[in-house]
Amino acid sequence: MKICGIQKTTLIDYPGKVACTIFLYGCNFRCGFCYNAGLVTEEPEIEYTVKEILSFLQQRVGKLDAICITGGEPLLTLDKEFLKQIKSMGYLVKIDTNGTSPDKLQKYIEEKLVDYVAMDIKNSKEKYNKTAGVEVNIEDIEKSIKIISDLDDYEFRTTVIEDLHTKEDVVKIGKWLNSLIKEKPKKYFLQGFKSAGNFIDKEYSNKSNTTEKYLIELKKSGEEYFKKVEARW
Repeated sequence: MKICGIQKTTLIDYPGKVACTIFLYGCNFRCGFCYNAGLVTEEPEIEYTVKEILSFLQQRVGKLDAICITGGEPLLTLDKEFLKQIKSMGYLVKIDTNGTSPDKLQKYIEEKLVDYVAMDIKNSKEKYNKTAGVEVNIEDIEKSIKIISDLDDYEFRTTVIEDLHTKEDVVKIGKWLNSLIKEKPKKYFLQGFKSAGNFIDKEYSNKSNTTEKYLIELKKSGEEYFKKVEARW
């Protein structure tokens, strides 16, 4: 487990909580628009020890409510003992995941080491491989969708690029998740792409930001299929 960064305070990563965000190195996807390419394709220049992070978290007990763990794809390397020590301090834990490690996700949830999961839905099933940049095991994605939907606190989210995600794709995503969960998922967020970051595919540096107007159009397309749909730009 390589800890490559920490955002010491965030008011947006864990809804309604004061949190910090820990970044883990490594990912099994190669989404061209990933702005954290340094956590995916390059060995980290900065690496924190588990001891350093736990010491920081111990000092912040009573000031922070929750810990968000992201990447890369954190479930590739996230250590159970690390989670246990965080939970022993009384923190809530949120995991950001691409859904490719359902067995590990299930285990951590069953052991009450995870309180909130945010899962990226990259695109409609037909476009999943193209969007993720690799061959994706859709069965694992579907297992994770079902596992997450049993939680009290979860969200699905899609980063929207205007020439890659259409209103029809959002409808297909909605129908897909409804068919798996057998009801409307609680929360779905459409996140606007921003052309600022260390992208895996450098061509994304030249793409325009996703507009508020486009996100609202897609939001309307998805409202039939989710209990709550929001656009973030």
